[in-house]
Amino acid sequence: MAVKVLLDAKLGYPAACNAVETLLVDEAAISAILPAVAEALLLKGVSLRCDALSKAGLSMCLSEAQAAILQDSSEEDYETEFLELVLAIKAIPSTTSPTASVDLAIAHINAHSSKHTDAILTKSSDIAHRFQAGVDSACVFWNTSTRMADGMRFGFGTEVGISTNKIHARGPVGLEGLMIYKYFINGNGQVAGEYFEGEGGKAWKHERLPLGV
Repeated sequence: MAVKVLLDAKLGYPAACNAVETLLVDEAAISAILPAVAEALLLKGVSLRCDALSKAGLSMCLSEAQAAILQDSSEEDYETEFLELVLAIKAIPSTTSPTASVDLAIAHINAHSSKHTDAILTKSSDIAHRFQAGVDSACVFWNTSTRMADGMRFGFGTEVGISTNKIHARGPVGLEGLMIYKYFINGNGQVAGEYFEGEGGKAWKHERLPLGV
């Protein structure tokens, strides 16, 4: 699932505001999951800018030629919207508990992200819900591509823009005018590239859900 989701999130439209720009990886997944993701991205021409921990781990798992083209990341990379085939990678050090590790990831995201869209890939619903509650972004997804953040895909019709502000009212304002929204998607590996018109494509349902769901 990680390879499928990351390829869609980075390659679907690299210049889009919902393309993934930073990948945070639990230290325990550096040897188990990250090499396959990195290899797939490198084969598609993505430049990987890694911190010391993730670069060391990947260098032991990738081919010598692939390891040689890994780049060192800078702190600035983790708050840069590249809008091209570049991905910053940072390892989250192992801690005494999974919740402590995800809290480190949440803290990094809240300090460096654009507040647009962030996502987590995990089998644990407890960790996913903690992530969704803690990340202060407009869209926070579980097990799906960041490319799902789109007005048309949400069923809102043509998207004219997206805001990461928390208030945009002007003039007399009632209670509804003070309300903002945070959007969650709980998936199991869905990616935007699967949805298209024509043979083999999936269709958006865009069904109204009852309040409270």
